[in-house]
Amino acid sequence: MAATDGRTGKRPNSVWLTESPPLKRKADQPAGLDRDKIVAATVRLLDAEGLAKFSMRRLAAELGVTAMSVYWYVDTKDDLLELALDHVMGEMRLPDEADTGRDWRDHLRSLAHEYRTLLTGHTWVARLLGMYINIGPHSIAFSDASMRVMKDSGLSLQQITGGLSAVFQFVYGFATIEGLFNARCEEAGMPVDDYFQQVMASVRNRPEFAQTVENTTKVMAARGGSTVREMRDRDFAFALDLQIAGIEAMRDRAGE
Repeated sequence: MAATDGRTGKRPNSVWLTESPPLKRKADQPAGLDRDKIVAATVRLLDAEGLAKFSMRRLAAELGVTAMSVYWYVDTKDDLLELALDHVMGEMRLPDEADTGRDWRDHLRSLAHEYRTLLTGHTWVARLLGMYINIGPHSIAFSDASMRVMKDSGLSLQQITGGLSAVFQFVYGFATIEGLFNARCEEAGMPVDDYFQQVMASVRNRPEFAQTVENTTKVMAARGGSTVREMRDRDFAFALDLQIAGIEAMRDRAGE
C-alpha cells in the first residue's frame, strides 16, 4: 500500500516513490556525468558549505556543467537531497544478521555509535531526517537492523517502538548538538578544546555564573577526560547504558 499524507490523502513526494524511465544521454549532455557522481558531489558540497548555501546552480558549477544538465538526472532539488541523505546513511556499518552469538546490547551500542558518527560527520543530515520520509534502501536497512536488535532485547511488540525512540532519539539529540558545536568551532577557526576553554574562561570570572561554574567544574572533574571528545565519549557511553538499563527494566517488569 502506498504511503499517503493523512491531511490531504495525497501520496507524499519522495524520489523513492517516483517511477523514472531509464535515462538516455543526449548528444549535448556532458560525457561522464551520471546520477552517482551528482549525488557524491552534493554530499561533498553539503559537508563543506552546509545546507543553507546549497543550490543546484552551485552544484552545477562544482561539476563544471550547466544546471539543466543536473536536472536531466534529478527532477528537483528535494529529490537530490533525498538521494544524498540515503547515500550517507549507507556509511553506517550494520550488524551482520548471521552473527547470532553477539549480545543484543552490543549490537544496539554499535548501531548507536554508527548513528552518532553519521550525525556528527554530516551536520546537515539531522535536519533532512525531519524533512523526508526516509524510505531509501540504506535508511530502510538501518531501520530493519534496529528493529531486529530491539526484538532480540525481549521487549514486547507494544514496547519495541518506544525502546527504539528512547535510544535513537537520544542519539539524535546528543549528536546533533555535538555536531553543531563542532561546526561553530570550525567557523571560529579554533580547535574544539581551545574554543571550549575560551568559553569557560569568559564566564569563570563573572559573578552571575559563579555557582553554575563551580557546580559544572566539580561534575566535569568527577567525570574525567582531558579533552572535549573524551568527555563527550564518556557521557555518551553512560547515557547509552542508561537507555539499555531502562529497556531491561521495562522488559523484566512486563514479565512480573
